[in-house]
Amino acid sequence: QVQLVESGGGLVQPGESLRLSCAASRSIFSIYRMGWYRQAPGKQRELVATLTVDSTTTYVDSVKGRFTISRDNAKNTVYLQMNSLKPEDTAVYYCYADIMSAAYWGQGTQVTVSS
Repeated sequence: QVQLVESGGGLVQPGESLRLSCAASRSIFSIYRMGWYRQAPGKQRELVATLTVDSTTTYVDSVKGRFTISRDNAKNTVYLQMNSLKPEDTAVYYCYADIMSAAYWGQGTQVTVSS
């Protein structure tokens, strides 16, 4: 079991950057997969990026080349670096952890990209 707390969201202009953080309540060293989903108003939750225990990463096509997922095991934290943000990236971003095929979620952090 794990508790996840996201931070780092906010309001930015198109082209700017944000870094989201997901702090876990326990060691993430052995967690099989962690990642980020997002949900925009009126849309289904979308998988944005994942990072597995062997450091394999995946990204949804719309963020490839702009977003980077990483983790700091010493800080029990997963990050999502988001560059060149677009208005269509506006959503609530949720961190998740896959532990023994059970999914754990954070409460979400709002990202708004608007001029």
